Amino acid sequence: MSRIRRLPIAAAAATVALAMLFAALLVPALPARDADGSDSRARHDRDALARIAAPPLGLPPVPLPGDRPPSAEAVRLGRKLFLDRRLSHNGTLSCAMCHVPEQGFTVNELATAVGKEGRSLRRNAPTLLNAAYQRSIFHDGRETTLENQAIAPLIASDEMANPSIGYLIERIEQLTDYDGLFEAAFGRGPGVETIGMAIAGYERTLLSANSPFDRWYYGGEEGALAPRAVQGFRLFVGKAGCAACHLVGERSALFTDHAFHDTGIGWYASVVRPHATEPVRVELAPGVFVDVERRLVEGVGQPPASDLGRYEVTLDPADRWRYKTPSLRNVALTAPYLHDGSQRTLEAVVRFYNRGGHAHSGLDPLIRPLGLSEEDIAALAAFLRSLTGDNVAALVADARSQRIGNPGDLEP
Repeated sequence: MSRIRRLPIAAAAATVALAMLFAALLVPALPARDADGSDSRARHDRDALARIAAPPLGLPPVPLPGDRPPSAEAVRLGRKLFLDRRLSHNGTLSCAMCHVPEQGFTVNELATAVGKEGRSLRRNAPTLLNAAYQRSIFHDGRETTLENQAIAPLIASDEMANPSIGYLIERIEQLTDYDGLFEAAFGRGPGVETIGMAIAGYERTLLSANSPFDRWYYGGEEGALAPRAVQGFRLFVGKAGCAACHLVGERSALFTDHAFHDTGIGWYASVVRPHATEPVRVELAPGVFVDVERRLVEGVGQPPASDLGRYEVTLDPADRWRYKTPSLRNVALTAPYLHDGSQRTLEAVVRFYNRGGHAHSGLDPLIRPLGLSEEDIAALAAFLRSLTGDNVAALVADARSQRIGNPGDLEP
């Protein structure tokens, strides 16, 4: 059977990247004033801090560095940095262009993210929704705090590509619209620590729950969850075994064990796919496919970079092709799925696990054929769609309350 995937060549990636860029430029900031004349950004700041103080139903208390929540000034500064394209070396990328607010704070169009000059990155951009609860960051868990993670893309050569931290700090110091903002938030100017603290402070406010599942399971609201989704939940914690990795607690659920597992995806991409010969089914437009000789597709652009997962961090051979268990909250908004974005729909993900992943010697013992029917698969997908929080639109409005920083804005 031919493999169906989107056009993975450099030209397509560049085209989509440009479309994303123009879309980001055209999204206006929301009015700075509410109907009563008050500052809407101040309201968003208050709401953001309120989410940290009292997370939505279904979420546990938010872990905070030093048990201190960010200030309103830090959150506002972090939001500004998050949306500022001027912080990339060539002025084209912001954090929000790989973590698009309207797309579940990820990117729905691409299996893997696009970096500087349209370069295809190795992995899918993970959502930032509920990132405050992550014990390790990135698919391989190589960072342990949001503060440290925030810096990494800013200096990665294939992402925002600043040549050094010092260059980035000097760049921010030259932008007059940042005058006094770091001092107001932290009592000192921009630096590697304060930049990370600001962006992480904003990211910790991106809390989303009180989903239909939460209202049914934790709130005791009968009828909040549709019967098919209830059936899917029973499968999730029962026959399908999903809850072995995507944990559900008595009082809250993050739907992750924070651990690393080999599902066969990384092994297949490294060992099997390079020797495949069948045609590649390319999607030219929604619902329009064409089969293309594999050698023609793979002969354009650079070959996919090697990806050994958690092994790249620990150098332990047992960690080859292990990747972090993602949270499933808001998963209906964050397609495509898995660390490489290889599964485009929730149903496709369930079918992958129903087949037992890609069998090989290192496969996690929890991954096994499940014997699910098509009705079971539909029920599980319905349950997963019930995990969408009720405040996502408010989080998008929060993000878009900040004007995007574009090259030429308030520069010397």
